[in-house]
Amino acid sequence: MTHGFDTTFLVAAEVAGHSDHAASRSRLSTLRSAGDDFAIAPQVLAEFIHVVTDQRRFSAPLSMDAALSRAEAWWTSGEIKQILPNPTAVTQFFDWMRQHQLGRKRILDTFLAATYKAAGIQSVLTINAGDFAIFNQFQIVEP
Repeated sequence: MTHGFDTTFLVAAEVAGHSDHAASRSRLSTLRSAGDDFAIAPQVLAEFIHVVTDQRRFSAPLSMDAALSRAEAWWTSGEIKQILPNPTAVTQFFDWMRQHQLGRKRILDTFLAATYKAAGIQSVLTINAGDFAIFNQFQIVEP
């Protein structure tokens, strides 16, 4: 099975001080051992960089260069399938925003979910299951 990363899970896996760091790393190891694959959309990487460089969120945030290097390492990893938004994803995004009457705080997660659905990704690695459960399209994998 291929699991798409949500930013929350990627941040937890990368930031040693995150409360879900060990559990996220353990879950990744278990999934790798089972032969599962992983996918990332570029919007996850952009949000990852935004979050891990924020000194309001972390006492020791990453420098921009370090954050870019970590994001690029994930993007270019041989175990990662690169998922790009396409016209089908954009249409699904608009449909879900209207169908579920979602507001501005749900834009990024909805666009990510639509991108993964259009690419055939059926599982999402996340810390916030509720962000994806509403669409009833994904297996949700938490740490």
